[in-house]
Amino acid sequence: MTFFNKRLPAVLAGLLVLLSGPCAASQPLTVAVAANVKYAFDELAAEFTKETGIEVQGVPGSSGKLAAQVQGGAPFDVFLSADSEAPEALYHSGLAVAPPKVYAYGALVLWTTKELDLSRGFSLLAEPGVHRIAVPNPRLAPYGRAAMQALEKSGLKTAVEPKLVYGESISQAAQFVESGAADIGFSAKSIVVSPEMAGKGKWIEVPPGAYQPIAQAVVMLKHGAQTRPDSVRRFVDFLFTAPARAIFQRYGYLLP
Repeated sequence: MTFFNKRLPAVLAGLLVLLSGPCAASQPLTVAVAANVKYAFDELAAEFTKETGIEVQGVPGSSGKLAAQVQGGAPFDVFLSADSEAPEALYHSGLAVAPPKVYAYGALVLWTTKELDLSRGFSLLAEPGVHRIAVPNPRLAPYGRAAMQALEKSGLKTAVEPKLVYGESISQAAQFVESGAADIGFSAKSIVVSPEMAGKGKWIEVPPGAYQPIAQAVVMLKHGAQTRPDSVRRFVDFLFTAPARAIFQRYGYLLP
């Protein structure tokens, strides 16, 4: 083997490094976005890009599934979770480079597109006219866990459990309600007040004392810190600025 042939793999590797640097920097930030945040995220991303020139793309899903994808090597730069536990676990496993920080507190609602009397509150769920109740999968979605806590506290969990239909994420549970496949369902206030959903059906807030606070946290992931740390840090910091906080408030979130 000649000297050139011996050096060829190293030369090619060096070229790949040189080419991947500018290419990575020119790519949009990739943010794993909890499904309840997907509508607010569009506004957040647009405002951030307007301020910085940095493009951002979101990948929505249930927090549990997104966290599993990060553990499986998905190249996300930032994780906007619907809870604090999933990003905390990623941090302790070395897949995030800083402790998670709560950016908002979510609000749980009961939502229907049918002619149901929501003034009856939770007692409505046990009535014969309600056949299917949509709930985000509590194993994957923090809002699903909150819904089950509220049902437990109301004393109705056992009575209504046969009526529960589970969506993989809060978005899928919302689709069950919007389409009429479910008579009523648990959702996030951020979804029902969004421009896309506003005016579709009616909703009431579940009393906050009925479930543990939904503390939604953001974390900077190892992939983002390794490939474009400055841009990722700017995006995470942006979430706590006045313009971003105003967007969160418009979507029904409480601020930390």
